Amino acid sequence: MRDALPAPSLSPIPRPVRADALSTQSTGLARTGRILRFLMRYRGTGVFTGLDLRSSAQIAGEVDVSDQRPEQFVKDLEALGPTFIKLGQALSTRTDLVPPPYLAALTRMQSQVTPVEFDAIRTQVECALERPIEEVFAWFDPAPLGSASLAQVHRARLLDGRPVAVKVQRPGVAEEVKQDLSVLDSIATGVDHTTGLGQRVRFSDWVHEFRKALVGELDYTLEAANLERFSEHLAAYPDLLIPRPVWPLTRTRVLVMDLVNGDPLDANVLSRMRPDSLERLCESLLRGYLDQMFVHGEIHADPHPGNLLLTDDGRLAVIDLGMVVHVPPRQRTRLLKLMFSAVEGRGDDAADEVIALGTRLETFDEERYLRESGQLIARYAAHAGLKDHSEGRLMLDLTRIGAMCGLRTPPELSLLGRTLLHLEGVCRLLAPQLNVQKVIESHMPSMITAQIKRSLSMPALAVEAIDLQALVQDAPRKLSSALSLLAENRLQVRITGLQESRLMENLQKIANRIAAGVVVAALILASAMLLRGSGPGTANRYEWLALVLFLVATALGLALVVSALLRDRKAKPREERGPRT
Repeated sequence: MRDALPAPSLSPIPRPVRADALSTQSTGLARTGRILRFLMRYRGTGVFTGLDLRSSAQIAGEVDVSDQRPEQFVKDLEALGPTFIKLGQALSTRTDLVPPPYLAALTRMQSQVTPVEFDAIRTQVECALERPIEEVFAWFDPAPLGSASLAQVHRARLLDGRPVAVKVQRPGVAEEVKQDLSVLDSIATGVDHTTGLGQRVRFSDWVHEFRKALVGELDYTLEAANLERFSEHLAAYPDLLIPRPVWPLTRTRVLVMDLVNGDPLDANVLSRMRPDSLERLCESLLRGYLDQMFVHGEIHADPHPGNLLLTDDGRLAVIDLGMVVHVPPRQRTRLLKLMFSAVEGRGDDAADEVIALGTRLETFDEERYLRESGQLIARYAAHAGLKDHSEGRLMLDLTRIGAMCGLRTPPELSLLGRTLLHLEGVCRLLAPQLNVQKVIESHMPSMITAQIKRSLSMPALAVEAIDLQALVQDAPRKLSSALSLLAENRLQVRITGLQESRLMENLQKIANRIAAGVVVAALILASAMLLRGSGPGTANRYEWLALVLFLVATALGLALVVSALLRDRKAKPREERGPRT
């Protein structure tokens, strides 16, 4: 079998060429200019400002199908390279920022690109493994199985005959991504500081989360760890297959894992399986991913059909686990409560959980949010079981309504909605008659039980016992200190945040205006005194100085007035986190 597989010709490794510093700087400026031109081109399209409280279905019905701007927007994103392809995929979940026509176009964005020449891939593999490729692999296919924006995958066989898949990062992509992320971070920070929308949405926070996810996706040792954990967590679902990594051959830019023999999910492949078998696969996929999200606290944000294969033995294989977000236990519990309340149709409880998860801005309209989200969940419960019914869309609509009402929701809620949307898309493809809501509802008790068991595990109980011990030890001392301060009349109350308050803002405005008036008055008075300094009938040698002082007074006074009106220090908008009191 080994002789039947052709071996590629192996050429010497070329030496890397070091770029000149001036050339690098020039390239960076050109790249920044190209990004800015793209943003300016689409500044009037409603992207990032397309907030609307109507339902997604209502808006979709009003979309002009002849409008080609969304498609051109996606093409221009793809032309900007891998960072912006990933940015478009992340924007496809932000119903609070992106209008529906652009959301629809972004969901169709493809990350398939032209493959890299094999010589460059060979160099990348040999540099990462620090060995010639023939010392590691008995055979390495020069034709890629797939080529995406960040990497491409090749079939290979180890020296012991084990078939593997080798995921190789595209040369230079890491440096390009870091440069693009720096530009995006600078732009987002500027928008946050100068616009009301930026203060409400916090683009810099979103870019920061996007940076963490994308940088993590570029480190294939993290993806290998994800593969191993998912394989262990989903062991209870034999219908699901996660390839195992080959750790001795895995590096930051090269991932070697088991080769999965299977076919993509298309109509020809699905026609070979019985409908009940496909429904079983969908149920296993849904239940397994629900466990990952709500029990193990890991959200795989990219389970779309392109990342799934139907294996030769009738299982579903997940082949890409680069984009995984970890959710803390407390936030995980609130997301589960939100999901449970939504499935049960309890709008008030679901809204309370979203508010507790999010950040309440100074402009937060709680009454409006409760009304809009309650109506949304009521419609969701009333239409349960319909074909277009979508749990993922519900989560994204809750995020959109929150942004309209002054509530900044955490990125994990959008990721949860995106993951559910992808899973629902897979289920519609494999088993259109499957009731996704019933599967989720029937699996809720199992998830709640698993969370309770984890909270009662020995490590969790040990942490609670340590906290209780610290409370018992510190309580008498702290109580004694408080009573002593009270008895000696030394108890003080410190008010924090005064420097960020409206009072300081107004006092500073008053001081600015007084200073402007005093300076202008003093200069005008000085110019008037100079004009009257000489007696009558004598030449005034200081007329020119008086005129200069008057002009300076006028210019300085106007400048100070304009500065006071436009540049007075504004108080930081008040934000509240956590449950309402």
